[in-house]
Amino acid sequence: MHLPDPRRLSPHILGWLGPACMALFAGLLRFVRLGSPHAVVFDETYYVKDAWTMLMTGEARDWPDKVGPRQLPVDQLFAQGDTDHWLGSAEYVVHPPVGKWCIALGLKLFGGAGNPFAWRAATALAGTIAVLILCRVALRLFHNLPIALMAGFLLSIDGLGLTMSRTGLLDNFIMVFALSAFACLLAHRDWARDRLHRAYARDSADPVAPFVERANRPGRLFSHPPGHRRHRVPTGSPLVLDSSGPFIACSWWRLGAAVLLGLATGTKWSGAYFFAVFAILSVLWDAYERRRAGYRGWLAAGVFKDGLPAAAYMVPAWAATYLASWAGWLAHTDGYLRDWAATHPGQGQTWLPPALRSLVEYHQEMWRFHTSLDTPHPYMANPLTWPLQIRPTSFYWQELPDRPGLCTLSPGTDCVASVTSLGNPILWWLACVCCFLGLLVALLFRRGDWRYLAVISGPLAGWLPWVQYLHRTTFTFYAVVILPWMILAVCYLADWLRLNLPTHAYRRTCSVALWTLGLVSLFFYPVWTALPVPYWFWAIHMWLPSWV
Repeated sequence: MHLPDPRRLSPHILGWLGPACMALFAGLLRFVRLGSPHAVVFDETYYVKDAWTMLMTGEARDWPDKVGPRQLPVDQLFAQGDTDHWLGSAEYVVHPPVGKWCIALGLKLFGGAGNPFAWRAATALAGTIAVLILCRVALRLFHNLPIALMAGFLLSIDGLGLTMSRTGLLDNFIMVFALSAFACLLAHRDWARDRLHRAYARDSADPVAPFVERANRPGRLFSHPPGHRRHRVPTGSPLVLDSSGPFIACSWWRLGAAVLLGLATGTKWSGAYFFAVFAILSVLWDAYERRRAGYRGWLAAGVFKDGLPAAAYMVPAWAATYLASWAGWLAHTDGYLRDWAATHPGQGQTWLPPALRSLVEYHQEMWRFHTSLDTPHPYMANPLTWPLQIRPTSFYWQELPDRPGLCTLSPGTDCVASVTSLGNPILWWLACVCCFLGLLVALLFRRGDWRYLAVISGPLAGWLPWVQYLHRTTFTFYAVVILPWMILAVCYLADWLRLNLPTHAYRRTCSVALWTLGLVSLFFYPVWTALPVPYWFWAIHMWLPSWV
């Protein structure tokens, strides 16, 4: 078979083919041996069993801790394929249902709850799709395919992204929904920019188009000065058009972003922070592009012509999507607190229908749970330490008496298998440095580059809000939602180096960095994926005492 020469393919085709190949690579890392370990891992005891009962009965059901005359742990029986021990009572779940419905879809498509592969298929698919989307996001930001593929490669090999893609938890869904919404808002920005520049070219061609001197704030209006070329005034020109420009608040891209962020919020409430930050960011981009295009009233237009109309449909779309995620609970009268309104007449939000009044009470109870959760846990981690991966979460640890796998190479030592939700430490530490260096580059060399605000928006939405909950029981693996933007911070600095270093120096720098990061991930891969290894091999991966 004759393969096409990549050098003859169009940039558009390469811009999809390269990310698709990188996603295929990521999928191999995520799907191969996905059924290992053959056990209920960490919080899978909640989410997988909830998803299974939702699939079977429509609502999450309670489970006993132990069953049978021998009082065997229900998780042990569940892992062995004995999956029908749920109770008739509804379970009190503290997260919205979208993520669990995603897990339920994987259970439906890949063999049911008796197959651990099926427990994790949806999260593995989400992690794979995220690589494709991140490549496209990086390509749209930096217009350089090697940097876009670098972003996909780093997301493919990072340990936090890998372990969260190979475990039936919820946070991977927040990450992929938020990243997809971010991609939509970038597409809206490009659409709005093109619309603004076409409108400016048309408006400025009018012989009586009113221009004003940029430096003269009161504004002295005049038509085209002698010799003025009738096309877009370059950024920095003393002349701007005395107009706010066309209406750009509404686009299908923005509506899609609102729906995706509604799904993120319908997975965990932390998705609401992404909605708030991304919505504001998108409006700021619109105002900035009005200014760059050459329109005078860009600030007021950004608020009143872009911001308010965008909020008028994005907020309802986001809220409606979130409410729709509770359709199953509303449809089943035996859900947790579903009959609260009937048993508490005259209480709560009495102006609402009974079902919604019960839903509001349920949400208030969930809020009390989340804001007061301070039960000590051996792997709880202060949110301030998440980006540095100071206290990773041990999802799974098991000593293996039969000594399979790599343990055969070291017969005199204990054999263990583990899943440690630890990011590639070199990548995360490098990304933290790049976040700060990127700020200096944006302020000192790129004069307020809008792309840095795009890069830092993920940590602003997915990490900074947790600072207000330092007392709460939290875990480092929550940081998977900001992983794509930490990688974009590395790419941002790489893009600046690409334009400011000699080509050979830039390529050598990137090669050394990527080879180093790849080899570190290869070194940690066994302790991310429950490969049986000698105990001493596991121990040499515990670089910090807090990792044990």
